[in-house]
Amino acid sequence: MARLIDLKTFTDERGNLTVIEKVIPFDVRRIFYIYGVDNSVRGGHRHHQTIQAAICLKGHCTIWNNNGSTVEEFALDKPSKCLILEPRDWHKMYDFSPDAILMVLASEFFDPKDYIYEPYA
Repeated sequence: MARLIDLKTFTDERGNLTVIEKVIPFDVRRIFYIYGVDNSVRGGHRHHQTIQAAICLKGHCTIWNNNGSTVEEFALDKPSKCLILEPRDWHKMYDFSPDAILMVLASEFFDPKDYIYEPYA
């Protein structure tokens, strides 16, 4: 099931430092980021194997998720929020602010055979 985790953030008069350490439940094999999105909907799939961690580094976006039994919507609006998406989580991303940068850490290298595009009934 998709879940939000708070990333450890240190704040002082100089600014913020957010750390991704010992909180991601997988070894990272791939990192990608999405930006410059218009009104399009991104994603629209789940995976056979890949686990993902999504962090909106700048701006905001929304991730809608269905794991086959529960439907949820997550607002990613702080770079200290991280959404963990399990392989069974069919998700789509939308409502990107014009300045949004969504970074995704993935447990597997890209493999088109790992994608399941058919949504749950």
